[in-house]
Amino acid sequence: MTDIRRTVLWVVFTVSLFLLWDGWQRHNGHPSMFSPAPRPLAAASAPGGAANAGVPAATAGTAAAAATASATPVAAPSEKVTIRTDVLTVTVDTLGGDIVRAELPKYLTSPDPTVTDQLLQMVHLKQPAPFTPEPVVLFNAAQHYRAQTGLVSAQGPLPAHTTPMTVVAGERELKDGQDEIKLRLESAEVGGVKLVKTFTFKRGAYTVGVTHEVINAGTAPVTPQVYLQLVRDGSTVTGGAAFTPSFTGPAVYNDKTKFKTIKFEDIDKNKVEIEKTANEGWVSMVQHYFASAWLVNEPGNREFFVRKLPGQVGLRADTYATGMVFTLPTLAPGASTTQSATLFAGPQEENNLSKLAPGLERVKDYGMLTIIAEPLFWLLDKLHGLIGNWGWTIVALVLLLKIALYGLNASAYRSMAKMKALAPRINDLKERYKDKPQEMQQEMMRIYREEKVNPIGGCLPIFAQMPIFMALYWVLLSTVEMRQAPWILWITDLSVRDPYFILPLLMMASSLFQVWLNPPAADPMQQKMMWIMPVAFGIMFFVFPAGLVLYWLTNNILSIAQQWMINKQLGVN
Repeated sequence: MTDIRRTVLWVVFTVSLFLLWDGWQRHNGHPSMFSPAPRPLAAASAPGGAANAGVPAATAGTAAAAATASATPVAAPSEKVTIRTDVLTVTVDTLGGDIVRAELPKYLTSPDPTVTDQLLQMVHLKQPAPFTPEPVVLFNAAQHYRAQTGLVSAQGPLPAHTTPMTVVAGERELKDGQDEIKLRLESAEVGGVKLVKTFTFKRGAYTVGVTHEVINAGTAPVTPQVYLQLVRDGSTVTGGAAFTPSFTGPAVYNDKTKFKTIKFEDIDKNKVEIEKTANEGWVSMVQHYFASAWLVNEPGNREFFVRKLPGQVGLRADTYATGMVFTLPTLAPGASTTQSATLFAGPQEENNLSKLAPGLERVKDYGMLTIIAEPLFWLLDKLHGLIGNWGWTIVALVLLLKIALYGLNASAYRSMAKMKALAPRINDLKERYKDKPQEMQQEMMRIYREEKVNPIGGCLPIFAQMPIFMALYWVLLSTVEMRQAPWILWITDLSVRDPYFILPLLMMASSLFQVWLNPPAADPMQQKMMWIMPVAFGIMFFVFPAGLVLYWLTNNILSIAQQWMINKQLGVN
């Protein structure tokens, strides 16, 4: 019984690594080993050969039109129009009215050298290469990442995102005192239909309102379909802690199947299974800390698609699209109608995302412990509102958790202190009964009963705090609010690893001190492993976010203080 606690500790340690691995897999877009396989749904629209001939005729009741429209080769001239607000710098291409670039001036890029580079710099006193921060860019030409809209119809070609448009004169920059500016683009007639796009940019908003005015200038009725889609290549976005690549790719949300991410590899293999039609929902392209999404919150039938685009001039071979199609009312000659949508392009700020559309906060991935991570972030957010520094907010969180778990921890530490006091008697017992294991176990159990000691009582704090630790890991990995958030001195970004590994080394030292405070294991080999475990765990923390290491270090310091006092009270040295 005396070694049960060590065995349990090793099981907890192994399970924690396993859960971290599983969480990493989920954050990278792979299915969890604990989740059941999703139920089969209708397959997403497959590529069609008609795309090579241009924008095809729409097929009623399918999303094929919008899916294939994006692959049309283009050669028409275009003009780039740039709109600047206080939080967005957006470039619109007059060829189809695509949004081809979106800069976020309030979010700057940051260097992320590898652990090897950092160690070499420390050993050789090498100065890092100069780095100039630039605004984070979402839509961009390098990844063929853009937001597109247009029209299709089963009756023939209509103005699509390959149709040249004309800019109506207007302001290009949001001035002081202005709350919004608008950009209006008009197409020529295609198939007797004219399309007018109006983009509305508002102060402080990472959303762009997009209104489609469809005018039937022809002589025959027409039933147009509006498609909204996001296009980008399959390159991943680096970010997060080392060994924890974040998910990059499409995501679909609807009122039937809720949130679903799609891996680029599954699109390549035609293994994408999504609900094709729903009355509510949105589509998104997700990357670490940031996302883009087409949102239409008004209820109404819509069709979803996710697909790989056929290779075309100007497109990479691994270019993908996700989007929605809306069928508009039939327009008589001279009639018109409008359809409105919202394009989101910005940071995954949880509180703001939940206000924009149902379920949009799900683009911020917390892994399997969402049920714990969400209230944990809520508490962190409230504490930060009072403290104003995310590092001290983490310290305050640990203090609150210690207060909440004080009774449980105190009971566990008393059990550990008594175990340490009993260690000489237990060792003597093992020596006297080394050839009689059954009698030895009986005597050990008698001593534990007499002294009222639970051999595994010291494991309870670890069991209680491990889910919190795991959930906080994903909160720190996913929370853009902590991106580039400083604490003190050398810690200038809590979301990445400590640049000088000071916090991991302190955490390792505190963990070793805790081993010294605990009762020694009877088995010499097991005792050696107890000393090795903090070192191995500490090395793993070299690549974890500094905020997570700060949490664990603070927890260790408070635990040492509490256990030291209890040991003194019980007279255990």
